[in-house]
Amino acid sequence: MSRPSGQRARRQRSEETSEPRRNLYDEVTARIIAELEEGRVPWVQPWGATGGASPCLPRNALSGRPYSGVNVLILWGAVIQQDWPSQSWLTFRQALEAGGCVRKGEHGVTVVYADRFTPEGEKERAEREGNEARAIPFLKRFTLFNVAQCDGLRPGLSTDPAPLPEREIVPVAEEVIAASGVEFRVGGNRAFYAPDPDFIAVPPQPAFFDQINYYRTCLHELTHATGHQKRLGRDLRNAFGTKDYAREELVAEMGSAFICAALGIVPTVRHADYIGSWLEVLREDNRAIFRAASAATKAADWLLARHGEAQAGRIAA
Repeated sequence: MSRPSGQRARRQRSEETSEPRRNLYDEVTARIIAELEEGRVPWVQPWGATGGASPCLPRNALSGRPYSGVNVLILWGAVIQQDWPSQSWLTFRQALEAGGCVRKGEHGVTVVYADRFTPEGEKERAEREGNEARAIPFLKRFTLFNVAQCDGLRPGLSTDPAPLPEREIVPVAEEVIAASGVEFRVGGNRAFYAPDPDFIAVPPQPAFFDQINYYRTCLHELTHATGHQKRLGRDLRNAFGTKDYAREELVAEMGSAFICAALGIVPTVRHADYIGSWLEVLREDNRAIFRAASAATKAADWLLARHGEAQAGRIAA
């Protein structure tokens, strides 16, 4: 059998590597769509309902680094499905580094890593034409194991934070709101973010049956506010009912869920009536959930970073 020419071989390698990338977007999107079709929202989980894990962001048990983007949804779903008591994860090799091992017969959870690379040909073109080389985004998959699937791990690994009682969560939520610098106008019977004047309107706390719902609502609107041009610069001038409006609502739903989890608040769905429009967006674009989850992580990180800076300032003073 003759060997393929260099050009043909390169084309075959390109096809072999590009197909898994397409499949990975499809695979994750299909999983999210299936959950939404069954009435389950991936960023809202029944935390602690059966004595399992408490609400917090999934993290690497060795480094303590939280996972982000669509991986949060994937790992949350696995914790709930398996009823694991922890949101801490390791790779197979990290379990060995931590002095333990993954138990025989355990199956890991596939998560994704987004990166970019610049082909040599593109570098040469950019150098020849005197402009920027265009990087190509790609996804890699890797496997994580929950610490509940491991034996013999050394003590002292990063563990889930202890859940705070509600009376302690409320002051922290107030601090996050204040540290954001976004103007809040309390009154009326509607909650919304107005992009052009850049303010948030919310009904007064007594209008909410549960006090914690006031803060869930505030964090949802704060996530919208991170999109202002002077913050993270998302396009917020989307007409109600459009697909771009649905995409921004996805960002706000997930972003507020990520912040709630970071504060120990059980996330809820603020706009369940948008599920149909979210499904429409996801069915036609297999990267929409990745973009929305990435934007949600950036929004949550922006707000939590300002809270951290404010705390550090108080301690220094």
